[in-house]
Amino acid sequence: MDFFGQSFSAALHLIWSLDPEMYFIVYVSLSVSFFSTLIASLFGVPLGFAIAVSRFPGKRALITVLNTMLALPTVVIGLLVYSFLSRHGMFGFLGLLYTQKAIIVGQVILILPWVAVFTMAAVSRIDQRYRKTALTLGATRWAAAWAVAREARFGIFAAIIAAFGRVIAEIGIAMMLGGNIKGFTRTMTTAMALEHNKGEFVLAVALGIILLTVSLLMNIGLQLAQGRYGDKR
Repeated sequence: MDFFGQSFSAALHLIWSLDPEMYFIVYVSLSVSFFSTLIASLFGVPLGFAIAVSRFPGKRALITVLNTMLALPTVVIGLLVYSFLSRHGMFGFLGLLYTQKAIIVGQVILILPWVAVFTMAAVSRIDQRYRKTALTLGATRWAAAWAVAREARFGIFAAIIAAFGRVIAEIGIAMMLGGNIKGFTRTMTTAMALEHNKGEFVLAVALGIILLTVSLLMNIGLQLAQGRYGDKR
């Protein structure tokens, strides 16, 4: 217990002292997680919305594939992307391996199914008569779709936040595609793993505190927004 208390106290002091190495690690994590979530949302939200409101051959098969990909191990994605980005891979000439861009590519593949599936679930909960009524009243297909999206917006936001939480806490892709290079591709999770292996727990505990705080603040923000929306309704 004394060991934990000392480590926790030293970690708080490290956070308060604004250690540049630690905060650069935090910056890298937030940066790659933000851009991977943004890209995945740009593709995943329209995909999930289209699946929810459309009927087409193979819809059930597509949903099954997306649901299966929710459980896809990060090391499998890392290995797959590594095979394409390595020197002898199909896209090796791009020189992306062991860069932040490589991490983003892998993380987009990881969370795109999350965004699509949870968006689909959020839109599916909206009464389909809402969209049909809008079309009957003369709204265009885009206007009707936008009306449904507005009704489902907090479910969609929750999907995006869940995806962000998934990538900021993952380690396999960041380690395999980023290489855990100090001052370049080291993220909070890979740094925590490295510090643990070295037996240095202060930085690991400090990064763990920051990681939990980021997740907590994002979820608090979503809950407050949902509460205000519910009160207005």
